[in-house]
Parts: sequence; structure tokens; C-alpha cells
Amino acid sequence: MKPSLLQIDFHTHTIFSKDSLTSLERLVQTCRRRGIDRLVVTDHNTVAGAREAQELDPELIILGEEIMTTRGEILAAYVTEDVPPGLSPKETIKRLRGQGAFISVSHPFDALRSGHWTLEDLLEIAPLVDAIEVFNARCMWPGSNRKAAQFAQEYNLPGTAGSDAHAALELGSALMLLPQFDGSDELRAVIGGAKIQARLSPWWVHFASRYASSHKRMGHCWDDVVRPP
Repeated sequence: MKPSLLQIDFHTHTIFSKDSLTSLERLVQTCRRRGIDRLVVTDHNTVAGAREAQELDPELIILGEEIMTTRGEILAAYVTEDVPPGLSPKETIKRLRGQGAFISVSHPFDALRSGHWTLEDLLEIAPLVDAIEVFNARCMWPGSNRKAAQFAQEYNLPGTAGSDAHAALELGSALMLLPQFDGSDELRAVIGGAKIQARLSPWWVHFASRYASSHKRMGHCWDDVVRPP
């Protein structure tokens, strides 16, 4: 009998990101209810939210960070300490390597994102990373994900997939199915065989981020407005 595959959402945000109001408790509860086995919490430029979430469910949560470089964003798992924003891609990767982190590249061909990658930038870092994000559920143009998958295949890089959830209702919209692994080295060993089970989120989920960014200081909460099913 073959062991069951883990369902992993590799790209998620919490209240520790400036554009999300998902509480850590709701994050964990929603994952449990939806059968998500591992969740890489990748808040913008901080690992603090992931660290606190891991205290709630050490088996579920993998510490991660989404880091804004001087070009585009780097997506990392098994991070042990913050890597600050505003560094060059190579310096960011160097610091992540020093922690033994697993390194992917966020939504590499989504031109609608701020600070998106150019092809020249991607070619420079392709030999230095572990993977490319080949499916991001928040990409509004499906061609962005297709181009990312083509790039990964051409340069022999594995692909990661994630919901990029900023509200709890989005969690699990993009999953990777992988055998059991523990730590970044084991993830590198199995990532090449990942099966992706994913769908694009509706366009209106982007209002969750805008709502959070605009109203966070006012004490409102998107999760109180839109409850996950």
C-alpha cells in the first residue's frame, strides 16, 4: 500500500503581512477543516507570524518568508530568521542559503505585481534557486502561470504552487501533493515529483488585500466580512 501524499499550500499570508488580516487561529482552523497537511506561512519580509502560527500547530506550519528584493520577490521555506527586504536577489539568496532554506521565486511572470521579475533577472538567479513558483492562485492572467511552468521546464527547475492566500477563504486553492518530508533537504529530494492540484482564485479576492491595507489601522477585519465556507 502506497503512503498517502501530503497536501501542501506553499504560499500563504497572515495578519503579520501588511495586506492580510487572517488571524493565526483562523489560519490553523481552516487548514485543519480543509485537510491541508502542511502550510508554508510566507508573510511579507518577516517570519514572525509563521513562528507564532507554528506554536499553535507545529506539524502543520512550516516557517517561511516572502522577501521583496531590488527586483522581484523570493519565496522561501524553512527560514530560521528574517531576511530584510531591499537586498539584491543574489544577496537575498545568499542569506537564505546560510540558513539552509528552500528557495523558490514568487509569481515570476506576473507583470501586474509590483517589482515583477524580468527575464534577464530570472536567468541570472535560475542556477541559484531550488524551484520556481509555477502556479500562483492569485495570478489574474492564466498565462503568467503557463510562462512560469515553461521557464521551469526549460531550465530544469522543479515547481512550487500556492494559494498566495491573504484571506482564509483562499487557503488550499493551490496545493502540491508530495510524499512525506521533513526539512529543506528532504523537500529538495521530493519536490521534483510534486503533483499540483490547483485552481485560480476569483478576481475579487484582491479586494481582501486592498481592504486590509486600507483599514488595518482602523481595527476592521476582512475575516469578519467574508467567512470561509
